[in-house]
Amino acid sequence: MSLLTMIVKMSEGLGKTCAIFFLTLIFSLPLGMIVALLRMSKIKPVAFVTRFIITVLRGTPLMLQLLAVTYGPYYLFGATVARNKLIPVVIAFAINYAAYFAEIYRGGIESIPVGQYEAAEVLGYTRVQTFMRIILPQVIKRIMPSVTNEVVTLVKDTSMAFTVSYQEMFTIGKQIANSQTSFTPFLVAGVFYYIFNVIVDYVMGRVEKRLDYYK
Repeated sequence: MSLLTMIVKMSEGLGKTCAIFFLTLIFSLPLGMIVALLRMSKIKPVAFVTRFIITVLRGTPLMLQLLAVTYGPYYLFGATVARNKLIPVVIAFAINYAAYFAEIYRGGIESIPVGQYEAAEVLGYTRVQTFMRIILPQVIKRIMPSVTNEVVTLVKDTSMAFTVSYQEMFTIGKQIANSQTSFTPFLVAGVFYYIFNVIVDYVMGRVEKRLDYYK
């Protein structure tokens, strides 16, 4: 198989890799904020349960979570395994990354001086207005480097979808490598992931610069 043919075949899985990446971000970023707020809740049972769930998600392999979400319903309840494995893959990724984003959000929120909340209260802002107009913009600026790091990691983690035989780019490359007894497909995949990450890093860097006015 020529290098060009190999690249064309692997590029067919690139769209599925991008689907995992973008759908995970769409769901995990807002979910992470919800989890962070629950983690910071003054209701102790809620905060305790949320913290426990976060430790489980961060303390167990993403690969195991992929297997649990994809095949768990079948083994536990006899449910049919989803034909479109993109659904369980995105669910597993979104839940996993929401746990990491939640801790990043929490760190950013807790870094804001208490005086800002008090000043907003004096000015007549409600708690929601204070958070949305004063706290959140500063939090976003402060957590951008950490969020960027997680997003870059997500690009590489999409390759774990091969665990449940989802035909994304790395899975196709692995199949070609096995059939051709060649390491070249892995090198091609590495170049794909590198270019993807360069683009992500550039975009996130531009976003961070746009937030420089919060200095």
